[in-house]
Parts: sequence; C-alpha cells; structure tokens
Amino acid sequence: MAEDELENLPGVGATIAEKLREAGYTDLMAIAVESPSKLSEVAEIGENTAVKIIAAAKEAADIGRFETGDVILERRKNIGKLLTGSKALDDLLGGGIETQAITEFFGEFGSGKTQICHQLAVNVTKSKEDGGLEGHSIIIDTENTFRPERIMQMSKALDLDAQDVLKKIHVARAFNSHHQMLLIEKANELSKEYPIRLLVVDSLTAHFRAEYIGRGALAERQQALNKHMHDLMRFGDLNNCVIAVTNQVAAKPDAFFGDPTRPIGGHIVGHTATFRLYLRKSKGGKRIARLIDSPNLPEAEAVFMVSEDGISD
Repeated sequence: MAEDELENLPGVGATIAEKLREAGYTDLMAIAVESPSKLSEVAEIGENTAVKIIAAAKEAADIGRFETGDVILERRKNIGKLLTGSKALDDLLGGGIETQAITEFFGEFGSGKTQICHQLAVNVTKSKEDGGLEGHSIIIDTENTFRPERIMQMSKALDLDAQDVLKKIHVARAFNSHHQMLLIEKANELSKEYPIRLLVVDSLTAHFRAEYIGRGALAERQQALNKHMHDLMRFGDLNNCVIAVTNQVAAKPDAFFGDPTRPIGGHIVGHTATFRLYLRKSKGGKRIARLIDSPNLPEAEAVFMVSEDGISD
C-alpha cells in the first residue's frame, strides 16, 4: 500500500489518516467494508463524512463488483491449511483447518477443545511442508485454560524447540466480554509486528453467557456476539489466518445433534462459523469429532487421540 493512500481519500487529512491507522485501518479494503457509525467513532468525524470516505474507499479498492467463479477459485489458492496432528481429523476437514475461515469446536468439558487449540498453536509454527503455516499465534484465554507446560510437552513430542514455540504464542487473558472484544483490536496491532497465522478464542461464549442473563438481555448479547464474530472473520481475512474458537454446550435434547447437547450462541454463532465440529469423549484417550456444518464438506465423523504427546490418530 502506498504510504499516502489513505490521505488520497476525500475528507481524509493527515490527522484523520493517523487516527485510522492507529485503529487498525491500514488499507483501503479495511475502510471499504466498515460501517459509517464505527468509522465516525474511531476517526472522531461526522457520520456523513464517514459515508463519503467509505464510498471513496470502495471505489478505489474496486469493491462491490461481481466476480466469476474461476476468479474466486484462483484466489482461494492462497488459502492455507493447518494440520491438527491427526490425519483422520484433517481428512474430515478437507485436508486441514482453513485460513480465512472460523472453525468452531464445541462439546462438553474434557472433550478435547482446549487440547486441540494448544496443538494448533504448536503446529502453526512449523514449516508449510510439515503442515504448519510458519507463523505466530494469538490466544484469547477467557477461562484461564492456557498452560505453557502443555505446549512444552507437545513441542518436545514433535522435536521442536519448546522455548522457541512459546515465544511465538501471544496470550491475553480476557476478564469480561467487553475486554474480549477489545483484544481483537490489540490483535490487529500485534499482526503488524508478527506474522499471525492463528487466532484462538477459548472459549468464545463463556463471558457472554455469564454476563447477559435472562431473556431481556438476549438481543443485546446476540448483537455483541455478532459483532465479535464478524471482527474475528475480518481479522482472518486480512491476515490469511486460521480462526479457531471453542464453544460451550447446554443440555437440551435435540435429535439433530444426536446427543443431548447444543452449542451456545444460537443462530449468530451457527451462521457465522464456517466449520462447526462437535467433540465428544470415547473410551481411553479417544475423542470423536463430528463435522456438523461446512460450506463444502459432507457431515461425517472422525476418531482421534488426545495423549500426553498431543493430538494424533
């Protein structure tokens, strides 16, 4: 991007451009897809001015046009795949976990959600030839479940330098839902310094579930959750990054899931997550993953292991 690209937009001077860059709007595309109300708040400008800036950014970025399927197919060649450590699980996901998509792991406690997240944070540091993405990871920890000791175990099992892997994992503890959403803005700042290829939120819904109680708060909760999910998706798109989130379940008999559990978050999470996997315990260290939703893959199941060495077949 040209250094003065933002300044070339009508209504954007040096001061406004600086405010936009500080808020993470470093290119025309980021501005083009933003809402006028959010942009006016961030840049401290009137909403009418924000509308004009967004319109100019859309034109300059050539956004809003239709594309043919072959052009989109060509662009999708840039999408990376992060391997989990289990070939069965990778095959279930069409060859690994996609970048520029939200993959949701939901299930009861002990079903392996956090273990998978730890494993992905280790694997993302590996070379692309070894199933990694040669990058760093960000973990937003809402339930104090991140354990560096677990990262060390998994790293040693893969003959990786555990200290080097730990230095590539950036962890922030989120103390409430507002803080959790704010950390996505901090993640945008961090992505300018490091090649972030994985962003984990473990767990996505815990704070929202605890803070917005009762039917009266449901609409407000879903609105906040919707914004959070779209901020995550935008981060994945801008950084060609894997977004992995874990979700809690509520005990409700439901024939669709074949088990008396349903993920929290309702249709907001259901429609925004690209891939949804339901995890459940089996005998020994075995876990069963069921792909519930995907835009291009059939519903199916895979069996994988969770051991001291990490995720495997």
